[in-house]
Amino acid sequence: MFSFVRGSYPQTRLRRSRRHPWSRRLVRETRLTVDDLIWPIFVRDFAEGREPVPSMPGVHRLGRADAVRAAAEAVELGIPAIAVFPATDPRLKSEDAREAVNPENLVCRTVRAIKAEVGDSLGVICDVALDPYSSHGQDGLVEGGYVTNDRTVELLCRQAVVQAEAGCDVAAPSDMMDGRVGAIRRALDEAGYLDVQIMSYAAKYASAFYGPFRDAVGSAANLGGGDKKTYQQDPSNGDEALHEVALDLGEGADSVMIKPGMPYLDLVHRVKATFGVPTYAYQVSGEYAMITAAAEQGWLDRDSALLESLLAFKRAGADGVLSYFAPEAARLLRR
Repeated sequence: MFSFVRGSYPQTRLRRSRRHPWSRRLVRETRLTVDDLIWPIFVRDFAEGREPVPSMPGVHRLGRADAVRAAAEAVELGIPAIAVFPATDPRLKSEDAREAVNPENLVCRTVRAIKAEVGDSLGVICDVALDPYSSHGQDGLVEGGYVTNDRTVELLCRQAVVQAEAGCDVAAPSDMMDGRVGAIRRALDEAGYLDVQIMSYAAKYASAFYGPFRDAVGSAANLGGGDKKTYQQDPSNGDEALHEVALDLGEGADSVMIKPGMPYLDLVHRVKATFGVPTYAYQVSGEYAMITAAAEQGWLDRDSALLESLLAFKRAGADGVLSYFAPEAARLLRR
């Protein structure tokens, strides 16, 4: 029969440092702060009010005045940046997505209004992609049933420039066209916007977790039964993501993003460990919806689950997280 001298077994007791809150704080390896949060907001073309997104309880499409108030709230909470996504009037959508390059489009007007209110106290990130503006719901121009690369990149360059003219601080190409980062960098520089950053969606996967987002921006109906598998990454591939990141960094990206987030934490870790550059993750709409729905059913504690999920991104190596939970998390972190 096994026996031991009391007090000598086991010699190492890792639970000792977990016994008291003060001790757990001292040995904590990863910390989540409000500085790690980016708040994505949806905007709609009306002056006042907000419109709920049914598949994302608690998230709304905001009129311009409400978007400005959200920006002011972000500043008050200490959130460093917001990301603006438009729900474009269907009447303005077209095959060639020309509204994307209209200097008076919804995003440009919203950015100008936000910057007039908060100035440089808040970073404004703009999505560079055509899906909110295209009648077919694809991120690029379609020729013969295929999303064409180079003509799309030409339009993305023009889109990034009009956003920069409106006051955008960070251009965030999410389209996954080849060569678009370098082309956008040249276009911004030639237009005099040398200080506008590029946060590249470098590893964006053809994921099932985007459904509620497409509802929010109104592209789901346009896309119909189509998919984006010819340009977004195959969820089976990890090494390919490192290649994509390397290309985007070589073309001038200031930071890179992995999307979706939690199902791809292995990629967040690999990218950060390999390149050591500013690395972000997007806690996408499907992730938000799952946590929210489970909390509404009483199956999860909402506050604990959202903070734990955000902490997991940090532990994996993310420098920041785009999350619809950002204002809630900021308030919780203040406690």
